[in-house]
Amino acid sequence: MVVANHAVNAVAIYFGQNSSSFSTPIQYPTGNGSTPYIVAVGDFNTDSILDIAVANFGSNSIGVFLGYGNGSFEKRAELSIGSSRPIFIGFFDLNNDTTLDIITANYGTQSISILFGYGNGNFSSPTSYSTDYDSFPSSVVTGDFNNDNYLDLAISNYGTDNVQILFGNESGTFAAVIRLSTGLGSHPNSITVGHFNQDVYLDIAVANYGTNQIGILLNNGNGTFANQVNYSTGSASPYSIGVGDFNQDNLLDLIATNNGTDNLAVFLGYGNGTFVQPRMYSTGASSSISFAVCDVNKDHRLDIIVVSNDTGAIDILLGSFEGFENQMTFSTGYGPHSVAVGDFNKDTRLDIIVANAYGNDVSVLLGYDNGSFQNQMTFSTGSQPYSVTVG
Repeated sequence: MVVANHAVNAVAIYFGQNSSSFSTPIQYPTGNGSTPYIVAVGDFNTDSILDIAVANFGSNSIGVFLGYGNGSFEKRAELSIGSSRPIFIGFFDLNNDTTLDIITANYGTQSISILFGYGNGNFSSPTSYSTDYDSFPSSVVTGDFNNDNYLDLAISNYGTDNVQILFGNESGTFAAVIRLSTGLGSHPNSITVGHFNQDVYLDIAVANYGTNQIGILLNNGNGTFANQVNYSTGSASPYSIGVGDFNQDNLLDLIATNNGTDNLAVFLGYGNGTFVQPRMYSTGASSSISFAVCDVNKDHRLDIIVVSNDTGAIDILLGSFEGFENQMTFSTGYGPHSVAVGDFNKDTRLDIIVANAYGNDVSVLLGYDNGSFQNQMTFSTGSQPYSVTVG
């Protein structure tokens, strides 16, 4: 598991072990003032070993760490993306060449950037697409939204209260654009996709931070979408959103972390595009801003790993037939901001990586198979790493 600690400018990796625990995290510095916000994991040099990339908000860059396969990493490069202030990073094969490409959402330049991977750990110079004036894009997902067999991009624009879709084409570029309103003052901060009504068309869900709602946009199958249907989160402001089958009924459910209310919300799906009103689970921290969904203890139930920015820790909620219980807490670096999971030392156990934005580093925690981890290792990333993900 990987977590972005923006307060200490680091990312932290937790390695899985056999005793229901994770190791103490290994810290990797990201550089003074880097503010690592999001961390992403994927095989960038096609050696079948997971590597790490970090979005450094403070230094307007992407830090790339190549994995050795034993849980340690070498800082390979720092890729400049101008004065962009990257706040999100993800990995997708956008040009269908079987190698991973990087996409960032750029808060500072109101744009997204794409860096095409060469398959050897190196990437092209960034190609940018505007997301409109004062849009403040916050996250990006991919999917074929108009059923033409080309990947499209869906972007949550916090500043302009909409979802912007860029349609892909055979050349690997993006052209036609549509904008889907999420409501005045909604400030969509996070976006995810799934087949919420069990048809063959990808639907969209957004976390509307400004109106304390989750918004559902069902796909009409031709590149257009139905009007948004909203579900209240009460007094909670949803920050991040994701999908999973949390009650094992083979229907997609939604999860949202809530900022300011010490909890997260789980919306169970009916399979027809509608959802049950949310059940709240305590996280023990008022600033739960990022999460990962996986089975950390190998009991065939999905668990939730939550980043607690205000307490400098991650919390793990183990899934059960009654929901989530048995919360465990693991210390990270200063200002954890993003978390991702993967097997970084090839022992078949899930590990954790965290981006520590204020510590300018990342932490690695090796897992034990049952939800516990070893002590962390840290690796420098540059300045203010904001985001981390696994691809």
